Amino acid sequence: MKKIINTAERFIPEMLEGIYAAHPDELAYVEGDLHCLVNARRHEGKVGLATGGGSGHLPLFLGYVGEGMLDGCAIGDVFQSPSAEQMLAVTRHIDQGGGVLYIYGNYNGDIFNFDTAAEMADFEHGIRVESCVAGEDVAGPAAASGEPNRRRGVAGIYFVFKCAGAAAADGLSLNEVKRVADKACANVRTMGVALSSCTVPRVGRPSFEIGGTEMEIGMGIHGEPGVRRGELLPADAIVDEMLAPVISDLPYQSGDEVAVLVNGLGATPLEELYVIYRRVNETLTARGIRVFHAYVGEFATSMEMAGASISLLKVDDELKKYLAAPANTPFYKQFAL
Repeated sequence: MKKIINTAERFIPEMLEGIYAAHPDELAYVEGDLHCLVNARRHEGKVGLATGGGSGHLPLFLGYVGEGMLDGCAIGDVFQSPSAEQMLAVTRHIDQGGGVLYIYGNYNGDIFNFDTAAEMADFEHGIRVESCVAGEDVAGPAAASGEPNRRRGVAGIYFVFKCAGAAAADGLSLNEVKRVADKACANVRTMGVALSSCTVPRVGRPSFEIGGTEMEIGMGIHGEPGVRRGELLPADAIVDEMLAPVISDLPYQSGDEVAVLVNGLGATPLEELYVIYRRVNETLTARGIRVFHAYVGEFATSMEMAGASISLLKVDDELKKYLAAPANTPFYKQFAL
């Protein structure tokens, strides 16, 4: 293992200390727990938005806490869920009188702990909590078995954060913010490809093995199995294999308008991501699908994994309005489109 760390045990606390030191006016932690991160600014009456998950995915999850997006986040160690008690602490802090919406990925540990936190928030503190569980990965066993409610949540959750965050900033009620979040979830699809593994510091060795000339189509952001492993192909062929199931799953059709997210998994040069986007744009144009806006960069990583994912969000006037709204977080800034 070759990493710029002090000790594996202190990796996440020291990372968090660095983030707070860099952004003291924007972020704060609650109840003495570095793993419970909140927006330092409050807006009374607004619906609070919370997320959470394992570390190792920056800027997901805590990178989207800020104006126009999320109000709080709880994170665990690398690839480990935060506890229900941590989520409850975040919930209590971000409740501003309008209730709280949880938005998180479709993983068993997160589901159990978020559901427990929601029950405790209601029973112990009278805070109404609703949930939106993102699962848009068209690869993996759940997709193949025709059980979309069991799909993994991956980079496309960014679109849910953005749309729900803008809706909450607009003053919508908890029911309406949840409706917008659910709408974004229902209209986003993602497929990824991995070229290398990553190393969890506490483990000290790669999470999985993959050959030096191999790739795996559909691998998850924790190394979950994909749909095919084989020799590395040229970029256009990789994109064609990833994009076809994304387009056909919803399905997306000629005349549709989409937002595109080309996401790097941690060790993929930005130049390569734009090579990917070139082919995505070319393919969508040929199919009569118009691109409303393109997002290219690192939005949900997997430590130092090499690879990328492609997400499409089918948009209408409402979702375009919320995507276009300004946002300002330490890791993500957008002027009005």
